Amino acid sequence: MHLQALLFCALWTAASAENSDDYELMYVNLDNEIDNGIQSTEDPTPCDCRREHSEWDKLFILLENSQMREGMLLQAVDDVLRGELQRLRAELSRLASSLARPSAPAAPGEAQLARALDELLQASRDASRRLGRLEGAGPRSEEAGRALGAALDELRQTRADLREARDWAARRTLPAGCETAILFPMRSKRIFGSVHPTALMKLNAFSACLWVKATDVLNKTILFSYGTKKNPYEIQLYLSFQSTVLVVGGEENKLVADTVVSLGRWTHICGTWNSESGRSSLWVNGDLVASSAKMALGHAVPEGGILQIGQEKNGCCVGGGFDETLAFSGRLTGFNIWDHVLSHEELREAGAAESCHIRGNVVGWGVTEIQPHGGAQYVS
Repeated sequence: MHLQALLFCALWTAASAENSDDYELMYVNLDNEIDNGIQSTEDPTPCDCRREHSEWDKLFILLENSQMREGMLLQAVDDVLRGELQRLRAELSRLASSLARPSAPAAPGEAQLARALDELLQASRDASRRLGRLEGAGPRSEEAGRALGAALDELRQTRADLREARDWAARRTLPAGCETAILFPMRSKRIFGSVHPTALMKLNAFSACLWVKATDVLNKTILFSYGTKKNPYEIQLYLSFQSTVLVVGGEENKLVADTVVSLGRWTHICGTWNSESGRSSLWVNGDLVASSAKMALGHAVPEGGILQIGQEKNGCCVGGGFDETLAFSGRLTGFNIWDHVLSHEELREAGAAESCHIRGNVVGWGVTEIQPHGGAQYVS
């Protein structure tokens, strides 16, 4: 506004000067000026063509620079706003697809989240329409700049609300497609789940997968364990702080994947092993994170052992002599075991957002009997 007032005053002064007697003096040709009819006999002093800018020149240069800076600023705001809007749309789409459950009625918490998501989507559409109107508004102005800034602030707030809703969903909901999970409310030597396979556990190869959301992890926190009286450590999958560990045939044969566990968030973990080649692998959320060759080469996992989740077999009996420091606390779902090594494509599919419909042929989640003990319970 100050710049517009200055320009108006300058133009009014120029219009007033046009009618004054002294106005013609601005157009005097100094090269032809005669001083009282006397011609100078000395050589004229060479003129410097780089004359100093007049007040008018400075005024118009200032106007041009100001308009250029305003245009650059508005363009920068435009670019940032457009990028924010695109990222917001992508995040909203991912969240909406991950929460879609057409086959089951929504729980009260999910209904609340759906309403919040609808509000966020509407805010995104409103901001998009406002941006479209501003982009087609013709010449930029100070009002347009303020409107763009307000729209950008609104989009940032919407993104913050979206992150909060997404975190809430990650804490409270099950992986898409899973209807139930087993809750291990605390770390206790009495809390575990006993698994009764539908096929014999005599294995020369296997793939074992599960979804897990851990509350806390110590040096060794058991996800599942299979063992006999002779060897309690035939198969184990456990967490060690931020690492995931697969054991076959004993503690001397283990595969470790570092820094793959996030507390309080659902994580999909698969372990595979083949006796003939000794090749083993660990997969997290559909990605290969560790592999090894010649691990427990030629070993055969015997039948007749005990399979359990959330605790370690101690070679005595079910539920006897468990160690509290090895117990799992959190939630577990989608536990499956196959008697062969799944292909890379199948392992990636098992780690996808909606994989609870996949069933193992040795242990199948939702088909095989899994009994919770000591306070562990099914939740939905």
